[in-house]
Amino acid sequence: MDTAERPDAAAGRGPCAAIPAEQMDFVRQTLDRIGDKWSMLVIAVLEAGALRYTDLQREVPGISQRMLTLTVRQLQQDGLVTRTAYAEVPPRVEYALTPLGRSLHQIVTSLITWVVDHHGQIREHRAHTATAP
Repeated sequence: MDTAERPDAAAGRGPCAAIPAEQMDFVRQTLDRIGDKWSMLVIAVLEAGALRYTDLQREVPGISQRMLTLTVRQLQQDGLVTRTAYAEVPPRVEYALTPLGRSLHQIVTSLITWVVDHHGQIREHRAHTATAP
């Protein structure tokens, strides 16, 4: 079905053509959130199972406490991560992927693997374009 048949489509062709214009803002917001570097790494790490906050922070190198808190909160709001608090002393909180989050895991892992496999080429291109006139 082309856009002549779909006057409500956001774009004329490509994957955006299948998205109704009134949904485009939400699609962009969601892609921005799940495409965030910290969100993807948290999703990738949680595939192994539930983790306590400190273990999750240890498994995602470079993430600050503030960014981890913000990231898991946003992933929880979108239904990708659960937060389970246990009434213990000291209190224990665990984070885990929901079924929706697990359905995203393979895609996230593929992107991370692609970056790892091609980082050398990307670095070369960046260095070349940074020195180009």
